[in-house]
Amino acid sequence: MGAEGNEQAVLEKMRAILEESEAAEKEQVRLIEEQNELAKKRTENTTNLLQFSSATAHHSEQQTGMAKERTALTREMTRLSTRSTELANIRTGLAQERTGLANQRTGLAVERTEMARRRTALANDRTTLAQRRTSLADERTKLAKDRTGLANERTAMAETRTDLSTRRTDLARERNVLAEGRNLYALTRTRLSFLRTELARGRTALAFIRTGLAFLVLGISLFRYFGLSWWSLFDGALAVISVLMVAAGTKGYFSSTRAMKRLQGGLDENILSRSEP
Repeated sequence: MGAEGNEQAVLEKMRAILEESEAAEKEQVRLIEEQNELAKKRTENTTNLLQFSSATAHHSEQQTGMAKERTALTREMTRLSTRSTELANIRTGLAQERTGLANQRTGLAVERTEMARRRTALANDRTTLAQRRTSLADERTKLAKDRTGLANERTAMAETRTDLSTRRTDLARERNVLAEGRNLYALTRTRLSFLRTELARGRTALAFIRTGLAFLVLGISLFRYFGLSWWSLFDGALAVISVLMVAAGTKGYFSSTRAMKRLQGGLDENILSRSEP
C-alpha cells in the first residue's frame, strides 16, 4: 500500500508538471501574438516615415521654385533700374515726353511695390515652411523614440521567452528524472514479487521436509509397535518416501535461498541507485 501511495503521489506530481508545461506553452503563444502586433506597429511607423520623407522632398521642390522666382524678380529689378538710368540720361532730350515717362515711371514704381509685397509674401511662406519642417522634425524624433521603446519591449519579451524556454527545459529534465524513478520503482516491485515467489517456494520446500520427517517418525513408530512383520514393508516404504521428500525439500529450500540472495543483491543495487542524486 505504501508503494502504491508513493506511485499515486508521483503521478499527481507529473500531472501538475504537465499542466505547468501547458500553461508555459500558452504563455509562449501569447508572447508570439504580441510580437506580431509589435511588428505591425513597426510597419506602420515605417510607412509614416516614408510619407514624411515624401513631404520633405515636396517642400524642398517648392523652396527651389521660390528661389528661382526670387532670382527672376531680382533680375527684373536690375532691368528696371537700368531702364530708369537710361531714361534719366535721355530726360534732357525728351522733355516733351516727360509726362508720359513720369506716368510710366509711376507704373514701374507701383509694379516694384507689388513685387516687394510679393517678395514679403514669399518670405512669409518660406518662414511657414521652415516652421512646418521643424514640427515634422520633432514628429520624426518622437517616432524614433517610440521605435526605440518598441525595440526595448521586444528585447524584454525575447528575454522572457528565453526564461520560459529554460524553465521548460528544467521541467523536462525533472520529468525524465521522475520517469527514471518510476522505472526503478517498477523494477523494485518486480524483484519484490520474484522474492515473494521464492519465499513461497522456500515455505513449500520446508513443508516437504516437515511432511517427510513426519512420515519418517510414523514409519519408525509403526516399526517399533509391530516389530518385524509384513507391516515392515509398509514401514520401509514410508521411510524411503520420507527420505525422498526430505531430500527434495532440502534441495528446493537451498535453491530458493540462492535465488533470494540474488534478488536481494538486485534490490540493494536499486536502492543505492535511487539514493544517488
